[in-house]
Amino acid sequence: MSATGTGPRTTPLHAVHERLGASFTDFGGWNMPLRYGSETAEHRAVREAAGLFDLSHMGEVEITGTEAGRLLDRALVGRLSALAVGRAKYSLVCTEEGGVVDDVIVYRTGEDRFLVVPNAGNADNVAGLLASAANGLDARVADLTARTALVAVQGPVAERILLELVSDDDADAVRELRYYAAIPLTVAGVDALVARTGYTGEDGFELFADADGAERLWDAVAAAGAPVGLVPAGLAARDSLRLEAGMPLYGHELDLDRSPYEAGLDRVVVLDKPEPFTGSRALAAHAAEGRGTTSGRTLVGLRGTGRRAARAGYAVQLDGEVVGEVTSGQPSPTLGVPIALAYVDIAHAEPGTALDVDVRGRAEPFEVATLPFLPRPKRPSATPTATGATSPAEPPQAAAAQPQDPAQPPQNPAQPTENAGA
Repeated sequence: MSATGTGPRTTPLHAVHERLGASFTDFGGWNMPLRYGSETAEHRAVREAAGLFDLSHMGEVEITGTEAGRLLDRALVGRLSALAVGRAKYSLVCTEEGGVVDDVIVYRTGEDRFLVVPNAGNADNVAGLLASAANGLDARVADLTARTALVAVQGPVAERILLELVSDDDADAVRELRYYAAIPLTVAGVDALVARTGYTGEDGFELFADADGAERLWDAVAAAGAPVGLVPAGLAARDSLRLEAGMPLYGHELDLDRSPYEAGLDRVVVLDKPEPFTGSRALAAHAAEGRGTTSGRTLVGLRGTGRRAARAGYAVQLDGEVVGEVTSGQPSPTLGVPIALAYVDIAHAEPGTALDVDVRGRAEPFEVATLPFLPRPKRPSATPTATGATSPAEPPQAAAAQPQDPAQPPQNPAQPTENAGA
């Protein structure tokens, strides 16, 4: 990946985005495609067919060594040493005070090898914290961000597209790849780590590859997907998709001043690990005081009953009194109503509670909604394999008041259950 003088960094696919006529934005220190045309059309393509994203701004930090799992147990809130080879898990990096430094996805790619994927703006910080945690352990930390490309194909026909690009011998491996699992495959002649993960609330894949193969991989996916409705999609669509799926975004729902318990992410915090971890003492205190469940504020969904959308920073009110603050909000292209995520006082967090959002001086009606706004559709698992079997069952679908697989992303951050980033 290259830098443009002293300005934002660019990905190996920057020239491709320019040829496609993308509008760009500075995101986390990277010059990224915001949209290629209509962000609403890109959003709908992902819901109805597929979208192709350049996520090469995300960080990639590899941990190797016989104590790599122990390092991650020290540095993250979850117990990553227990993760099975070939699986992935959502976790958090916290401060000693319990604030969130970043949310990450961890892939176990070998018995003594893990890949940690932090958000773009936090990659250097996370890599440094992991390196510090390696002190005294047989574990090595390597920041692979500069030489790694990440391309995502997301949507109900994503599997069909990927099957066009792998050998017949690997077709069953693609069909049978579970949600939050990853395997090395050759895709369109490019060696890649193929992960069934994503940040859109749809079935799909994220393809990690050497930066030198990025353009070949992108062009092959684009060509295979175009006949079935795939379009390139930018960060604007990615944000509206993740909001419909109820997924938190670092810098909005998560930051240094928020505890995982306020964000409804207590399910990813493992307090009884054999060794203390960064922030464990503070997080135990947060749990004991009921932060986010019986005290303070908690993250909820808001569904508008009017027409005007809430935006980050707008006050949430009840009878004119401020009871919370919006962290993300916009009209939902799929649902056709305004939706938002907000932190509100515990007393007003029950689904169905009528609240207002101060939209530029005017009280706009909303009500607390069960998350996610748009449940993750069942994967098209009826795709027959070569042996006639169907794809194995996925982990439970995120739904209100239902436990989630601890390996899944937080599609329901406001619920105290058991999980994308960007």
